[in-house]
Amino acid sequence: MDSVNKGKCPVMHGSNTETSKTVMNWWPNALNLDILHQHDSKTNPLEENFNYKEEFKKLDLEACKTDLKNLLSESQDWWPADWGHYGGLMIRMAWHSAGTYRIADGRGGSNTGNQRFAPLNSWPDNVNLDKARRLLWPIKKKYGNKLSWADLFILAGNMAYESMGFKTFGFAGGREDIWHPEKDIFWGEEKEWLAKSRYAESNNSESLENPLAAVQMGLIYVNPEGVDGKPDPLKTAQDVRTTFLRMAMNDEETIALTAGGHTVGKTHGNGDASQLGPSPEGANLETQGFGWVNPNGKGNAEDTVSSGLEGAWTTNPHRWNHDYFRLLLTYEWELKKSPAGAWQWEPINIKEEDKPMDAHIKGVRRNPIMTDADMAMKMDPAYRKIAEKFYKDPAYFEEVFAKAWFKLTHRDLGPKSRYLGADAPKVDMIWQDPIPSVDYVLTDAEVADLKGKIMYCGLSKAELINTAWDSARTFRGSDFRGGANGARIALSPQKEWEENEPERLAKVLDKLNEIKQNFNKKVSLADLIVLGGCAAIEKAAQDGGVSIKVPFSPGRGDATQEMTDIDSFEVLEPLHDGYRNWLKKEYAIKPEELLLDKTQLMNLSAPEMTVLIGGMRVLGTNHGDVKHGVLTAHEGVLTNDFFVNITDMNYSWIPVSENLYQGIDRKNNERKWTATRIDLLFGSNSILRAYAEFYAQDDNKERFVKDFVKAWVKVMNADRFDLE
Repeated sequence: MDSVNKGKCPVMHGSNTETSKTVMNWWPNALNLDILHQHDSKTNPLEENFNYKEEFKKLDLEACKTDLKNLLSESQDWWPADWGHYGGLMIRMAWHSAGTYRIADGRGGSNTGNQRFAPLNSWPDNVNLDKARRLLWPIKKKYGNKLSWADLFILAGNMAYESMGFKTFGFAGGREDIWHPEKDIFWGEEKEWLAKSRYAESNNSESLENPLAAVQMGLIYVNPEGVDGKPDPLKTAQDVRTTFLRMAMNDEETIALTAGGHTVGKTHGNGDASQLGPSPEGANLETQGFGWVNPNGKGNAEDTVSSGLEGAWTTNPHRWNHDYFRLLLTYEWELKKSPAGAWQWEPINIKEEDKPMDAHIKGVRRNPIMTDADMAMKMDPAYRKIAEKFYKDPAYFEEVFAKAWFKLTHRDLGPKSRYLGADAPKVDMIWQDPIPSVDYVLTDAEVADLKGKIMYCGLSKAELINTAWDSARTFRGSDFRGGANGARIALSPQKEWEENEPERLAKVLDKLNEIKQNFNKKVSLADLIVLGGCAAIEKAAQDGGVSIKVPFSPGRGDATQEMTDIDSFEVLEPLHDGYRNWLKKEYAIKPEELLLDKTQLMNLSAPEMTVLIGGMRVLGTNHGDVKHGVLTAHEGVLTNDFFVNITDMNYSWIPVSENLYQGIDRKNNERKWTATRIDLLFGSNSILRAYAEFYAQDDNKERFVKDFVKAWVKVMNADRFDLE
């Protein structure tokens, strides 16, 4: 009877849930372009012309900070505050918001407020942070569009520290919220939480799969109980070092963050973790977005279960103190089990006065605890040396922690030019990739004069276009690093990168530097590099019969080698570039998947990717001047020939190797072209073929040039935050 009733339902069962099957499930190996459109404007409720920067300027930051500090000490019955103060909870929320950042691709971090959505809102390591976000709702409701959730998370963490007695290094706004889950971020291949499959070598922490930083699915960093849940501080130290290094933190910053984060607040494990309800994303409707509901005892306060460990790290966890290193280094510690059954370290023969008070039961003292990662700070020789230095010099520890906390919470916000608010520090830090501001203005006549000098200096169009592209393609919209501004392509390590063709690059830079030195006023090398590409494209379009001016906005500065952290920039080195038809080597991942990943990092859409590749091919910009995909008889001329020929049924394609194909003329069986998987993608993928056919149309020859120029300028200006 039940099945009959279900059959009468007027909609397809499950058609709008994740358990439903879509038509594309029939073809699991089809290339999914969704990553290029994951933040479609249709999901954003704000007006099209909404400008968060301008809205943030209207924010009464001091009033907001005061409101936050007041909120922190207003304990709510539905989720009572530990020691009557929510500081520890808010710091954990801010930390876990920022702590997902990884340097390999710049993804994760606090920049988008993505902790509100799955999977992050339901990660095991984020248990009960849904309560922290709900506690902040009155603040968000009051200040509305002037304060994003992303900024509020970090500001709340800062105010927590300050209300507990610690002076932070500062706060900068500028993080814009997303409005739906970032499902296409690679958080790992595991199909279950806390699985153990991220290492190529089981005993080598450095073999952790790239670009990941966390050691297990659902963790921010490492397992607090030890590697794979087995306590071993020396082994845990290796995991800690690897994961923090992949977050751009050195040993000193790692210890400062660990100690500073564990100085206040506590862990929660007074109960049976197996009894907790589903995570927020899987909870029933009546919970209204609350996850991990605990049916036992009060369900909160002294009965709270989060990590499973139970206890505070310091004697005075309700205020800033210097107990952490004193307790860690002066006491001996032994392994014990929490009430929830989790491994934790507790001190041997601790003095009664060194025990923290219970967070909710008056008059009761509890043992402090340490995680396996905390014990790593004591047992690893390199970490121990730094820990002892911090213990002996608390003022130095506070200075290092303040800067490390600021770096943790601002690393993915981009350069200082993007910082908003009066509390943003004025000093430059090398991890911000500083670039000097320019003190010149170029007139249209001077720009035209420079174009002429560039075009007649003996460089080819392809050499100029390639240099401009290589300079700009390092930009990552994930953390706003890289790009043409700064001309770091002329500095180490970029000038030595294989994909930048050092010999060709040196030739171009020599010519441009000569023009720079002989010009009658100041002009940066960064501007000349971009201007050279623009001038070459204008000439290539003109040669194809289209007169067009490529927009150019001067104002880029030139960074120095002293402003450039070589190790930090190594992670920006391209290992592939589908736009220039180049792979450093064969990878397990297909070239087209690498192309989509890079395209998304550059904030380009599928149509923009299509038009850029079609133009780059006919311009002859392939790495090493190889001819794969150069589907034109007029190389160096900006035409739609690539699309005309990739869609022409007069040619058939025969595989030569995994990544190389021959185009054969069907009429005479003669070899006509060679192409890679990237090239053939625009004839084989149904969505990309639709774009290719559009640009191949006879009535879209000029439209192709205009769209190419528009996409090109977007890439060149991607890091020009002053133009926004």
